[in-house]
Amino acid sequence: MTVPPSPMRHRQPSGDGMTRVELTWIEKRIEHWIRFGRVAVDEIVDRRRRIVRFRPGAIFAFVRWAANDYGTVVSRIDIVRAVGAEEPFTTLPFVRPGGDILLKIEGWPKVSQVLAAIDATETAGVDPCDAAPDHWRHVHNRIAAGQVPRPYTLERHRAWLKRREIEG
Repeated sequence: MTVPPSPMRHRQPSGDGMTRVELTWIEKRIEHWIRFGRVAVDEIVDRRRRIVRFRPGAIFAFVRWAANDYGTVVSRIDIVRAVGAEEPFTTLPFVRPGGDILLKIEGWPKVSQVLAAIDATETAGVDPCDAAPDHWRHVHNRIAAGQVPRPYTLERHRAWLKRREIEG
């Protein structure tokens, strides 16, 4: 009896242990971009496509928008934590292999609320990719429930940093 190979062994097509995100920009048709995140590698495929890579543990926001002749067909934002080699993950279109999805919102009115929460985090003096992952889960849950998310403050960020330091 042969044992099939573990899917975890072959999950990184690049072989470098990084999470790959395929970005496309066709003006007013398909627009995929990174709102925030520390890109480790940025590869230009052609004038409309790029592939960016994130190291394990990096948090990034991936925005997807698409339209046809009749208007917008997709408005979506995902805030994702790039995973390491043996970590479980959730698959996501254009993200290889996938990631730990902290926030997943669809529809332009809700996407714009997430973008406002990101802007508010930056206004508070915190880089959104350094904010506590639980904050992005909170934003997801509040917006999904039709509520306004609590702002991410510098005090909350300091508490998160202390907690992370204690937990090691």
